Order: sequence, then C-alpha cells, then structure tokens
Amino acid sequence: MNEVMTVPDGFKRDPKGNLVAMSNIKAIDLIRDELVDKLSGLAAKQQTQMRDFKRSIIDELSAFVALSAEEYQIKLGGKKGNITLMNFDSTFKIQIAVSELLQFDERLQVAKQLVDECIHAWSDGANDRIRTLVEHAFQVDKEGQVSTTRILGLRKLDMEDERWDRAMKAIADSIQITDSKSYIRFYKRRTTDDAWQAVSLDIAAL
Repeated sequence: MNEVMTVPDGFKRDPKGNLVAMSNIKAIDLIRDELVDKLSGLAAKQQTQMRDFKRSIIDELSAFVALSAEEYQIKLGGKKGNITLMNFDSTFKIQIAVSELLQFDERLQVAKQLVDECIHAWSDGANDRIRTLVEHAFQVDKEGQVSTTRILGLRKLDMEDERWDRAMKAIADSIQITDSKSYIRFYKRRTTDDAWQAVSLDIAAL
C-alpha cells in the first residue's frame, strides 16, 4: 500500500512523485493546477449531491408506491420493478427502470451440448439456419462473455424437441442476477397533444 507523503509548503509534487519548488514552476502551470483542483472539487461535490438526490427520489417514490398499495390492503415486498407516475394533468412524468445484470453459470455449457445434439440429429431444411443462429448466440466477446440477449433469444424458439426443451430449461436455470441498477427519468410537455421531452440530468447533454 503506497503511503501518501505530505508536500511541504512552497513545493508541488510532479507526476513522477518528485518535489518541485513552486518558484521553479511557471505561473501559467500554477494557475492551471489551481483551476483543475478547484473545478474537480466542485464536480466531486456535485456528484455527492446527485447521488443523494437520486436516493431521496427513490425513497419518496417507493414510499408512495407502498402508500398506494395500502388501498388494496397489500404490502409489496422485495425490490420495486419498473414504475411510471404522472401528475394530474399529464404534463410531467417520472419513470423508474430497474436494469439487472445477468450472467450464466456452468449450466450454460450443458445447454450448449444439448443444443448441439439437437442440431446434429435434425435433418430438415432448417438445419443450417438453426446452426448459424445457435453458433451466433454462443459466440463470446473479447472478455469471454456471451451475449445475454442472443442466448435468451433462443428460448423464444419452439423446436418441438425434448432435448431442446431441456436445453432451454438449463439456460433458464443457469441465469444468475449479479447486480441491478435503478434508472430515474423525468419527462415534461406543455399539453397532452405534445410529445414528451426528457429532462436531462446528464451534464454532457445540458
């Protein structure tokens, strides 16, 4: 673990860790250094405020959903799903979308073997098309990961084959939810005849 060394007054530490007397540094370099430190500090503060803002919004919306559920004498448990709320005149809209990160465990290899057995056993005209589709679905990227979308897309195919059904069950059983993120989106419009416009909170889009 690297120890952070105190920089003596009148010195700056360069990228290599060497101490440089401020008297030997150009004025423009010192001004740039001060500006970057100042603005980076403001950005860090804004990030904290945005994080607190998001947390407070999710808490308030979750409390409202629970309040609404009480009208039907039920209590919602677990993580909330996707929610859309609008004001009374439908000029403001808030959406919460929950995105889950999926990965597959070793049972995906079982599914791949069963699918290969199906393809080798089939002799109809769809053989080549199905083989291409399957090979594309099980391709891995540079990190050795398969495409979740392509793998799950295989489950939409009804091949009327018991081995295929077992392969699709193996895919379903292999799915592991490793992480989830909540996204909040705000929309506005002047009247109900107008299209929704996103209220961007992305600094790059402002």
